[in-house]
Amino acid sequence: MVAESNAAAVDALDAWPQWPGGRLALVGPPGSGKTHLARAWAARTGAVVVDATAGFAPPAGGPILFDDADRRTSDDLLFHLINRADSGASLLIAGRTAPAGWPTRLPDLASRLRAITVAHIELPDDAVLTGMMMKLLSERNIKPSAGVPTYLVQRIERSATTLQRIVDRIDERAGGDNREVTLALVREVLQTEDTPPLDP
Repeated sequence: MVAESNAAAVDALDAWPQWPGGRLALVGPPGSGKTHLARAWAARTGAVVVDATAGFAPPAGGPILFDDADRRTSDDLLFHLINRADSGASLLIAGRTAPAGWPTRLPDLASRLRAITVAHIELPDDAVLTGMMMKLLSERNIKPSAGVPTYLVQRIERSATTLQRIVDRIDERAGGDNREVTLALVREVLQTEDTPPLDP
């Protein structure tokens, strides 16, 4: 789903391989869908996905995705990957915050991080959340009654993780009791969350 919250990030990814310096940072809060977008880019380009906890680089050549780069265990690995981009190997790094603010013990890496083009993705807006919800419900063969999607979108935390959890609970409640997914059932599910629905 492309909407206002992620359109700029999608456009930046689609601009590959014309990224400045062959590098792009995809930045967004947890649950914003950045990992989904990054993995979709990796699948489309045949990029090698490098684990943030890895201490070694993959074989030379080809695009690379370095996810959770802000939680990496090796500054040396990230510095090496950035240098490889200078030689023509595209690099997408993803993290929760902009690279310019990431702590590092390597002054040269800090300067490189400040120079990377950043694409921001925001928390999902109503259009993205609704699209994601309908997809998740459809995968479970659930047809919600009228008003359920709008009701949910207006009352849950704006993250893909939360939406996944809520849909799982709806599926469990509806399947276990052999019930239709109505507003009444959804209210029951939301009552089990830390934050109850805004109205009865």
